[in-house]
Amino acid sequence: MRSASTPVDEYLTALRQSLAGPRRHRADLLAEARDHLTDATEAFEADGLDREQAEREAVADFGELSDVVPGYRAELAVSQSRRTAMLLFLALIAQPIVWLDGVWSWNDAPDRPSALNDVLQWAVQTVGMLSIAGAVLAVIATGVGQRFPLVRHHVSRVTAQFALVSAVAVGAISICMVTLNPYPIDVQALSVVAGFVILPLLFVTVQAGRCLRLARTS
Repeated sequence: MRSASTPVDEYLTALRQSLAGPRRHRADLLAEARDHLTDATEAFEADGLDREQAEREAVADFGELSDVVPGYRAELAVSQSRRTAMLLFLALIAQPIVWLDGVWSWNDAPDRPSALNDVLQWAVQTVGMLSIAGAVLAVIATGVGQRFPLVRHHVSRVTAQFALVSAVAVGAISICMVTLNPYPIDVQALSVVAGFVILPLLFVTVQAGRCLRLARTS
């Protein structure tokens, strides 16, 4: 009769506790590890070992956690960076509509030219477009870019830092545009900016923070 906790189960439990990141990808990695350990166990059993000893040999052959965990963390960091880049892209792709002159009553062009308004309009458009382009590049880098060692080594950290800077910059400019515009601030203005700008960018910031933590531990 097998014990309640086998060497493979104990190893997988320790491996799971050592990993953080996108839940689905982490589950896939653990499932792959279990399949590998199961196949190795069966191979050692075929060589004449009993089940428990076969599992111990399979675990030893798989590698120490200190050697295995960094590779898994690096892969999860890449997955998290891809998610962060996609979320940044989706959060920013709506911004040209949000800030288009005349779409919202509070975002009409002022009757009198305002140098500050012109600067803010230019800033939100420029930073937004650069951030969208950077998010697309990050998605590509976390995909096909993984073929190149230099990209694979740096992409998670760079993506996280880029997403944080972009989210903070666009969010700050957006708040300035609403609070410093010549029209009275109303509920519609606050609702649009909160729902379509601030909340999505806050979510991107959270995801980027997770990505940065993973990149630091991988």
